[in-house]
Amino acid sequence: MTNTLNQADVRGAPDVGRGQFLKGLSIKVSIAGVVVASMLLVAAVVLALGWAGAKQTLLATAANTASDAGTLISERSRRLLEPAQSTLRQMSFDPIVDAYALPQRLQRLHVLTEVLAVNPLVSAVYVGYKDGQFLLVRPLDSEAVRDRVKAPLRAAYLVQSRALMPDGNIVGEYMFYDGQDLLVERRRLDDYTYDPRTRPWYQKAENSSMPVLAEPYVFFTTRQAGLTLSQSSRSGAAVIGIDMVLDDISSSLNTMRITPHAQMALVNDRLQVLAYPDMSRVMVETDKSIQFKTLEALGEPSLVALANAKTALLEPRFFEIAGQELLGITLPFNVWPGQRMRLMVTVPVEELLGDLAHKRQQIVLLVMGMVALLLPLGLLAGARIGKSLERLRSRATQIAQFDFSNAPLPNTAIREVNHLSSVMGEMSDTIQSFLRLSQQMASEPNVERMLDGVLTQLVAATRCQGGAAYLWNHESERMELAATEGQSVDIYPAHFSYAAQRRDRSAARPVPVGMAQLDVELRGRTGVLQGMLVLLHADDDRRRDTAFMHFAHQLSGMLALSIETRQLIDSQKKLLDAVIRLMADAIDAKSPYTGGHCERVPELATMLVDHMSNDAAGPYADFSMTEDQRYEFYLGAWLHDCGKVTSPEHIVDKATKLEVIYNRIHEVRTRFEVLWRDAEIAHLQRVRAGEPEADSLGRLQAQQAQLQDDYAFVAKCNVGGEFMADEAIERLKSIAGQTWLRYFDDRQGLAIEEARRLTEAMPVAPELPVRESLLADRPEHVVPWGSRKPPIEKGDPNNLHGFDMTLPAHQQNMGELYNLAIRRGTLTDEDRFKINDHIVQTLIMLKGLPWPQQLARVPEIAATHHEKMDGKGYPRRLPASQLTVADRVMALADVFEALTAADRPYKPPKTLTESLRIMAFMCKDQHLDTELFRYFLHSGLWRTFAQRYMQPGQVDAVDVAAIEKLLPAPPAPAAVAAPAAVGVS
Repeated sequence: MTNTLNQADVRGAPDVGRGQFLKGLSIKVSIAGVVVASMLLVAAVVLALGWAGAKQTLLATAANTASDAGTLISERSRRLLEPAQSTLRQMSFDPIVDAYALPQRLQRLHVLTEVLAVNPLVSAVYVGYKDGQFLLVRPLDSEAVRDRVKAPLRAAYLVQSRALMPDGNIVGEYMFYDGQDLLVERRRLDDYTYDPRTRPWYQKAENSSMPVLAEPYVFFTTRQAGLTLSQSSRSGAAVIGIDMVLDDISSSLNTMRITPHAQMALVNDRLQVLAYPDMSRVMVETDKSIQFKTLEALGEPSLVALANAKTALLEPRFFEIAGQELLGITLPFNVWPGQRMRLMVTVPVEELLGDLAHKRQQIVLLVMGMVALLLPLGLLAGARIGKSLERLRSRATQIAQFDFSNAPLPNTAIREVNHLSSVMGEMSDTIQSFLRLSQQMASEPNVERMLDGVLTQLVAATRCQGGAAYLWNHESERMELAATEGQSVDIYPAHFSYAAQRRDRSAARPVPVGMAQLDVELRGRTGVLQGMLVLLHADDDRRRDTAFMHFAHQLSGMLALSIETRQLIDSQKKLLDAVIRLMADAIDAKSPYTGGHCERVPELATMLVDHMSNDAAGPYADFSMTEDQRYEFYLGAWLHDCGKVTSPEHIVDKATKLEVIYNRIHEVRTRFEVLWRDAEIAHLQRVRAGEPEADSLGRLQAQQAQLQDDYAFVAKCNVGGEFMADEAIERLKSIAGQTWLRYFDDRQGLAIEEARRLTEAMPVAPELPVRESLLADRPEHVVPWGSRKPPIEKGDPNNLHGFDMTLPAHQQNMGELYNLAIRRGTLTDEDRFKINDHIVQTLIMLKGLPWPQQLARVPEIAATHHEKMDGKGYPRRLPASQLTVADRVMALADVFEALTAADRPYKPPKTLTESLRIMAFMCKDQHLDTELFRYFLHSGLWRTFAQRYMQPGQVDAVDVAAIEKLLPAPPAPAAVAAPAAVGVS
């Protein structure tokens, strides 16, 4: 209790002693004391922490330098790999990969020699074929290689071949060519038994659709360290390989040493040294090969110690070896996929620190000298500053607290204080102008509006009287006025030739007296001219200073960058739109029967969402789209069928049941022709055998009439229709039971794949003539999935996109009876799956693209228009709760366009009434969104679309009320299920 009272008394009493003490000290003594105390404190801190801080900074800088060196080496290694990958992609399309005879391959020799000529780090390029044949081209630019293969004098390239000869034997050869691809010498090798199919580079690439990289090794022929990059051809008939040397990495290690005795080595996970400044120290030659040494065998203790320390990547580590302190760091080297490699760096600490100890003494002496020098200066400054110091401190505190309001300070007797006060006021104004300028450049997307606002702030920030901003028109090559501020409106006309102005300033008008003009080119990151900034300012010493010029140029650089960024975004957007339209046009052009589909669907879909967004009443009154969401929907609509680039035209355009590239009804008709002639021959043979001609002729005519009727029935079945009854299918089977004699070998003139299927179905060819059925489902008609089975079934572990589709038993079934017995339309289950697969490919293709965040739902919008409200659509069987408004709009637009299209080979065009009635029944079956269709029906957008795209005969009078009655009754308001709001709200 006593202590509490005493403390309260003390707090309440006036602090007389303290006030008298402060009152008795002068400002110069206070400032001098502060200066001395501060400098002594600085000296103490420097003495205590200088050595450790400088050492730590230097070592951290060394670690960063090592990391930067590793990054640079990694980038150089990437540049080593990228040209080879590009070469592989080009080679996978070259005819050499499908050339099965040596003369055909040699015709493409110039392609391989050109690859070697433009890629000096490539030591060999070769092709391995599925049947074991092989072709390799190697430059003879090394004496060791020339001596090993005994190359002729004029030879520039060695071609190693293992080819199938006409006699059926595989023969190995060396062929030497000069620099003009002319044969110098041809040498047969009887012991050349190299089989590419046994090599890892072939086996890894054969099972992958992407380039694969072999682990680095030493090439036995050239004695160089390198690696092999290989890729399967597009047709799968061959594997292309490229050998690349790693000399560039080794030389990079040698030139990037941080200190003279620093050690750098590239190692794999087995601690084999793959790259070292002196590669002769890391390669060991055995009887049959050349191997890399391990770190232990290399004999560099610092690297071995770093490896044994097992430190984390990018973590610097200090250790000692034989009394010497070392800094070590292990850097990631993730350049080549699948190759777990690290870059190890060790540096002697002594070499890093250098003369740091001597500099420490100099720092101490410098600090003590500054203490002695600043003591009298502190006394003098304290006597002159006085009260003004507090006002300036208060202003500085405001700025530090982000308060840039500029209330003027009263003048004092000290000029420097007044000047500092004025400068701080201008600084506050400039910072405020910068903030407004940055906000304007960051928030305004339109270039002209941005320039208008930015120019106002820029003129204020530079203390100019006026300014003007011009944009460069690349087409007319003239400057065009974009914004003005203050007195600059009459400096140049609104349009003028910039080239003429630079020559003689003929376009410029006189500058007012006492004013000066500054013209600054606006150039972005690329250096391309974006425009010009003109500033009109007072002609005084302050504005003539180079600092002002530099300041104005820096501000103009920000402005140029902002202009360039907006123009670049706009150009990229236009390019993206053009590429997407190009893809859509290419898909439509791919089939003459679907032209315009990829254009009409986004047109209708965009019309519908725009109408919904602008509707202030009705079920979609709350529906709206931002500019980014509308553009996202627009792109998704244009890309909704991009997967059709993979759809075979003969299936998309399949107009008859027997059509496979061509209509096979002609083959069937030919067989009927054979039976017709067989019947005539049988008639003549019966007459010759003595049967009355009239009786035999009657039988002939009856038989031929039956043939005519049977063929007409088969031909009618081939066309397809609404439905095929069981009786028709039974008659087809009965007709198929007729036979005819084949006298020719059906295994001649076949493609490789067709011949393989026929041989697998019937290994031994039957003896001719063979009696065959008139119509048949032959084993070779069935094309199995094999390794091409797509991962679209729900339980497939390779199904990465949530597909839920039923896979048909076979990839294709060309059986004649099987196709003719299609009950509705012209497509088999296999055909229909191949067509439906386009939406699978759409999602896979678009998911593989790096969409920005604001366009992230483009793949979903494009690939969901075949889903149904009952969850039985494809490709993912999404329920209605997972379908957004955008998805439902896309589904409706796609169905309406498909029903009204007049360019389909498998159906006649439907009228408006027929199309809308069918869509009403689809709503009833929960295939389409009933509420959305009802909105579409009453919006009248279908009428606008019909007038623009449909044929006059299709546009009939639509009874909207009658179609409305076909729809299910709307649910009670509380029971209405809101669609998923992902992407569009």
